[in-house]
Amino acid sequence: MYVSDRAGLRSLVEQLRGAEFLALDTEFMRERTYYARLCLIQVGTDDVQAIIDPLVIDDLGPLLDLLADTRTTKVLHAGSQDLEIFYQLSGRVPAPVFDTQVAATLAGYPTQVGYGQLVNEVCGVKLDKSDTFTDWARRPLSGTQIEYALNDVRYLPTIYRELRGRLEAEGRLAWLEPDFDRMVDPATYEVVPEEQFRRVKRMASLKPRQLGVLMVLTAWREREAQRRDVPRRWILGDESLLEIARRAPKDRAELLAIRGVGDKLPKAAYTGVLEAVARGLALPEDELPRLERRRRRPVDVDGAVDLMAALVRLRAKEHGVATPLLASRDDLEMLAGGERDGSSLLEGWRRTIVGDELLRLLDGSLALRLGDGRIVVEEFEEPGGE
Repeated sequence: MYVSDRAGLRSLVEQLRGAEFLALDTEFMRERTYYARLCLIQVGTDDVQAIIDPLVIDDLGPLLDLLADTRTTKVLHAGSQDLEIFYQLSGRVPAPVFDTQVAATLAGYPTQVGYGQLVNEVCGVKLDKSDTFTDWARRPLSGTQIEYALNDVRYLPTIYRELRGRLEAEGRLAWLEPDFDRMVDPATYEVVPEEQFRRVKRMASLKPRQLGVLMVLTAWREREAQRRDVPRRWILGDESLLEIARRAPKDRAELLAIRGVGDKLPKAAYTGVLEAVARGLALPEDELPRLERRRRRPVDVDGAVDLMAALVRLRAKEHGVATPLLASRDDLEMLAGGERDGSSLLEGWRRTIVGDELLRLLDGSLALRLGDGRIVVEEFEEPGGE
């Protein structure tokens, strides 16, 4: 079904209203814009699969209301960008959600497993990838493009039931709640311009005053990119931002002496950059950004981390969970170095599977040994125990 007018959209929404779940996907373009340009919306249930054309329908209100209906679970695969688009359109994040990529990692699939692999393994269907890099903004769409787009929701109901059923049977469905809650939290998609400097590579190499200039300058770039609806890098690249923050140019001549600035920055923006630099230089000391410095870890942490990693691999295999999802080496290094506050290993299902054991391994009340060629976990009695 291809929906290209208001009447068709209202009719489709009535068909879908009250469904237990709704498969959802989008096709969008973002190479030349700051905001994603929504080109297609795909929705589906067991009985209905439809494409909605937002380039010709000027009022998506009925659909957006449906996506806000908390009685219907929205099923997506790697759906964070799709949810962000709907948040930008309506100020609401579709909820509740079930992301099959997130769920699959708890069902034994690799981290960030692709939709095509799930369709193949769960449904026994190999998807045609010929339209993967198509221009979704062009009209009319070909028959193969429409089929490709519909396939993105056609198999989601089967995958959803398979994963949900497996996780329910294993008592793991509740483990997904923190991830899904984060996906539907509007704060996840809010952009704070004054925080964007933290995403600039090598920003930690700057002195505090230079960092203040970078903070103000990066916030200016973010707002300018939003205003012009162009990618950030089209305004100024990260390397240019860093060099401007270091040199703090006071006039156009000093600004243009920095490599890359004259090639990309339009003349009309020179004043904005110089004013941002001046504001950064004038920031009071107590308003300069501060970077969290990691506590220096013990030099002998590697041995402990290797032991911890062996335990993590053992428990990941036993529970059918991808090892990187359970714990990264950085997670283990932080824990071995005594950094426990905010550790994901000490929260929720990760703590249940391996977190508490890792703490006991570190304090010496649990040990690993080899037995019959396998790693054996050995508990020690507490002092004074029976």
